[in-house]
Formats: sequence, structure tokens, C-alpha cells
Amino acid sequence: MSTLPPPGSELQHYVSPEPFDPQSIERLTKAQERVYLASQFKLMWWKFKRHKVAVVSGLFLLFLYFSILICELIAPYALDSRHSKYILMQPQSVHLFHEGEFVGPFVYGVDRTLDLAKLRRTYTENTEEVLPIRFFCLGDEYKLWGMIKGSFHFVCAPENGVLFVFGTDRLGRDMLSRIIYGSRISLTIGLLGISISFILGIVIGGMAGYYGGVIDLVVQRIIEVLQSIPSIPLWMALAAILPPKWSPILIYFGITVILGLVDWTGLARAVRSKLLSLREEDYVLAAQLMGASPKRIIGRHLVPGFMSHLIATATISIPTMVLGETALSFLGLGLKAPITSWGVLLSEAQNISAVDTFPWLLLPVVPVILVILAFNFFGDGLRDAADPYK
Repeated sequence: MSTLPPPGSELQHYVSPEPFDPQSIERLTKAQERVYLASQFKLMWWKFKRHKVAVVSGLFLLFLYFSILICELIAPYALDSRHSKYILMQPQSVHLFHEGEFVGPFVYGVDRTLDLAKLRRTYTENTEEVLPIRFFCLGDEYKLWGMIKGSFHFVCAPENGVLFVFGTDRLGRDMLSRIIYGSRISLTIGLLGISISFILGIVIGGMAGYYGGVIDLVVQRIIEVLQSIPSIPLWMALAAILPPKWSPILIYFGITVILGLVDWTGLARAVRSKLLSLREEDYVLAAQLMGASPKRIIGRHLVPGFMSHLIATATISIPTMVLGETALSFLGLGLKAPITSWGVLLSEAQNISAVDTFPWLLLPVVPVILVILAFNFFGDGLRDAADPYK
């Protein structure tokens, strides 16, 4: 604890011997002005960049969503390319060195034998046969987005060889290529579902929060009833309503609508709670006195005030929809062949004995886990950055 100097004593002053630099004051002033004059979105971006895990997760998700635009080019094989000689083949290892010499990415040849004791095919590496992997090459033909014919791939199987990094399924189809194609459905279904949920949550929650009274009471009871029902049984019940004669495209949109109709409740409550506090503000009263309609007040003045929180909430809800589609398809109530999604691929791993014998059939669960973790970390970063003044 510091003590005061005795009365009448000489006060000690410290003068820095360093020369005065007026540029430092100017630089400090400019730095302060840069912060004070920055927009809210710029402050949010500065705070979001400090969340390193969220930035990495965002880049990972950006890469995934960009890759779904060019799945045909990224996948080594076409979606339905079958290899009858390599049914349920285990994943191949990619090597760089052969007998101490650098060769580049390559795989060894495969020898096929029949195990009569287990009545199954066995595949072993032939280390004498080195097969370099081809890059930027011509391979299986495809139609980009079902319209543009092409055969160019970023990665192709070796000449006179095969490339099954994730193994093959019971029809001899490359698992890696099917997982890449399946990402197009599994990732977009979350975006479409959250769009429906976002609209319903803002409209219904906005009406409940702005008007209150009977409307708020009815909306809250509906939300409580929907939230009291477990998600998966509710998804299953709604998915079972879809006519079995529908085409795969109609089933895809039907599952999307179901996921959006079930997941709007949390967002609606967040909108309601915000509007209940903001509708008493002076600028809302001023807008009312100027004759603004409730629709304009909600859409123009109230919702933009907490849009950053809504975006963060919606981002966290996307993995729930991805997981919902995967669960429904795994249980046979969602998407079905010929549509390919991660849930459809996992449906082949329902048999425990098959999983024990061919564990690589469970590999489609890996991107599901990575995407859910990435969305959660990304959403946490957005939620923290939504209030940059903390």
C-alpha cells in the first residue's frame, strides 16, 4: 500500500529523457479513430478473426461447399461406376517411397484370391507392381450437374490399376467417390432447411413478440408442444407421410421441408424475446407515430438490430438438420437410392456383422462428424463476434 509523502517535503518528478515523437501521438489517434469510426460488421470481423478455431472451421466449411459445385471433377470415379472384380475391397494405402526411393503418390497392384473358409474374396498388395496415381487426367465420363458432359478429373486411377482409398461397397463402387457425391445432398439439405426455418422463425416469432397478447400465447403453446416431442420420432412420423411413389427429387425437397418445419421453434423464441424488449424503444414509437406499418417496423427497424444473433443461431442449427437427414436416411425413412447422401451410404452399415467384417462401410460417418464440429465451432465464433463491444 502506497504512503503519501510527509507535509512540506519536495515532490519527486520524473521526466523521460527520450526525445518527444509527435508521430506516435498521431499514430495512436489514427488507431483510435479507426476503431471508433469502424462499422459494426467490421468490428465483428475483427473479433471473429481472433477466434482461430472458428476461422479454421469457416475455411473448412467454405472448402466443402465449394467442392460440391465440382464433385464430378474431384471424385476419382463416376457416381455409379462399378468394379465387379473388387467387391467389398478394403481401403488401399497411398505410398510415396518404394524401396527407399521417392516415386511420388502411388499404390501397389492388387492380387485377388478366394478364401473358401470364409467364402469371401481377399485382396493383398503386390509390392512388385508400382502404379503411380495420375493427376489432372481423363477418366470416367460424367455430366456436370446433369448437363455438361466431361471426363476430366483432378485425380485418376493408375493406368491398368485401381484406386480405392476408402475401399469399395457391396457393388464394387468406390466409397470415396460416393462420399464426395453424397456431400452435395447432405450439405445443401441443411442450407435449404435452415432457409425455411429462418423465414418461419422470423415471421412467427416476430408476430408473437411485436403484437403479444393472444397471438403470443398461441404461438408459445404451439412451440412448447413441438419442443416437447423428441426430434427423431417426430422426423420419422413426418417422413413416413411422404408418398413412396414420389420421385427422388420430390423426396429430397420433402425431407428439406420437414426439417425446416420442425426446427423453427428455437429461432422463433429468440426473435420473440428480442422483439419484446426492443418494441418499447423510442425509435419504434417514432416509427409508429410516422405511420409505419407493423411489417415495416419489424422488417426495417427491429430485425436488423439483432440480425447478427440470428445468423449465429441459424449457423448452429444447420448441423442439426444435417444430422437429421443422416438419421432419417440411415433408418430408411429419408432419402433412398438412387439419391446418394451420407445417410444413404450409412444405411449399408446397419448390419453389425457386415460392419465387423467390412468396417470401412462406416467411413461416411467421418465427414458427418467433421461437419457438425466445424459448424459448432463456426457458430460459436459468430456468436461471440455478434456482440463486438464485449
